[in-house]
Amino acid sequence: MTDPAKVQTRSADGITAPLRYATFRWIWLASLLSNLGILIQGVGAAWAMTQMTSSADKVALVQTALLLPVMLISMPAGAIADMYDRRVVALVALGIAFAGAAALTVVAWLGLVTPNLLLVLCFVVGSGMALMGPAWQSSVSEQVPSEVLLPAAVALNGISYNIARSVGPAIGGVVVATAGAVAAFALNTLLYLPLMIALFLWKRISAPSRLPPERLSRAMVSGVRYITNSPPIKIVLARTLVMGVVGGAITALMPLVVRDLLHGDAQTYGIMLGAFGLGAVVGALNITELRKRLTGEAAIRTCALSMGAATVAIALSRQPVLTAAALALAGAVWMMAWAVFNIGVQLSAPRWVAGRSLAAYQAASSGGIAVGSWGWGHLTDAAGVETALLVSAALMVVSPLIGLWLPMPRVGARGQETEPLADPEVRLALTGRSGPLVVEIEYRVAQENARPFHDIMQNVQLSRQRNGAYGWLRWRNRSTQSERALEQQAIRFHIGPAPVRVRRMLERPFGSVRWKDDTPDHAAAEMPPEIASGTGRRQSAAPADQMTESAGRRRKAASG
Repeated sequence: MTDPAKVQTRSADGITAPLRYATFRWIWLASLLSNLGILIQGVGAAWAMTQMTSSADKVALVQTALLLPVMLISMPAGAIADMYDRRVVALVALGIAFAGAAALTVVAWLGLVTPNLLLVLCFVVGSGMALMGPAWQSSVSEQVPSEVLLPAAVALNGISYNIARSVGPAIGGVVVATAGAVAAFALNTLLYLPLMIALFLWKRISAPSRLPPERLSRAMVSGVRYITNSPPIKIVLARTLVMGVVGGAITALMPLVVRDLLHGDAQTYGIMLGAFGLGAVVGALNITELRKRLTGEAAIRTCALSMGAATVAIALSRQPVLTAAALALAGAVWMMAWAVFNIGVQLSAPRWVAGRSLAAYQAASSGGIAVGSWGWGHLTDAAGVETALLVSAALMVVSPLIGLWLPMPRVGARGQETEPLADPEVRLALTGRSGPLVVEIEYRVAQENARPFHDIMQNVQLSRQRNGAYGWLRWRNRSTQSERALEQQAIRFHIGPAPVRVRRMLERPFGSVRWKDDTPDHAAAEMPPEIASGTGRRQSAAPADQMTESAGRRRKAASG
């Protein structure tokens, strides 16, 4: 008989497995049309800019205008995605992008578009897509029933964009050549509608949180705290930023490659972008095989070296066929590199901070490309397209040396969430303004175990700083299985007949008292009613749990 578990594993390994689920399938198809429209608009905007100005800087700024919002608002967007219904956030974001695309269509139809106005409206469209990105990407795991399917679902989303890239620019080139940029802008506006309808019809089921949403500023701080205290994610973001800055030259300078090196028209531009997108589809289809055969570091090195070689060919070629072949190779390894980065972030971040972690990834990738595009545009104005591409190729070839200092981490498993710790019993009436709350954990450790205990506690300290102890109850809901395992390792060093002793002390500094009865307590919503009323449950893991009031003095909480 066939083992059902093995059948399920083989099924999950297939790249098309997530398409068996109706919710993912319909949203994926709608996103394919939306991506098609975005790329058609991109062709229209870039080519319209080449017709309005001969400045390479202005042409490169079209891509910057579309991607810079991702760097600027990605962290607020990620916090919003984690705080509110991701389906609603995505719909609002699509509405903003739709409004920007519609406005661009109208001003172009009226003949009022100028280079600066084109950049402003591209920025509006980019802002909508930047707001949508974290909500969209972090909701993928809610559209498929198993974490096993998540890498395939992430890869399929990349394939969706690159299928659109393979045909969208060619369609855009034909549309621009036959009907003008106005038609390209109008078509993009219409193609937003299927995704808006699909998201509107999605019956998203989300487990309610026992705690109310954080305030936006606090949520952003929590996200930054998690990322800065998570070494693996910091490494991925640094490598992502470098890849975006160095490798963004190809996509930023593509209109100039067609115009100045190949002496082509809008249709040639569309075909070249189509070759890049076709290569990206091939790369996306082979992501699973790449991850099986190579480590993350080996995969990124291979992609960087191949990208450098392809960029040299693009810079030196004057034949459309050779340039298209080099672009296909560049598209394949470009897609593979971004997929390795994306999957690494998605599978390493716990669910409570998934949107903010993906927002940071989005900021690093798009921000790197946006800043790089600006720089490559300036270099092209000064030295020419060929020189700029050769410099990009040289930097791409040497970029793997970064791995000597920042090697790509092993991909973790995101399905590590544990049940939240039970609320401890308290002996004081608490409000949202009570605090700070000092937690002291007392271990008794043998002298010969002092150094290994210290090493374990360094990792425990990182986990505390990642999850944040500013909101104590939120911290108790955020630990993962690996973090709980670290705590258990620390507890094993404890000796003596008594268990580890935990003290919780409430301090009341100046400012915690409301001087008037009608002064609103904005922090009251941070605590569930049972804690605020002093009727919480005792935590079984801490039998020596205590809550005392320590007025007029402060103690430093132990890192454990």
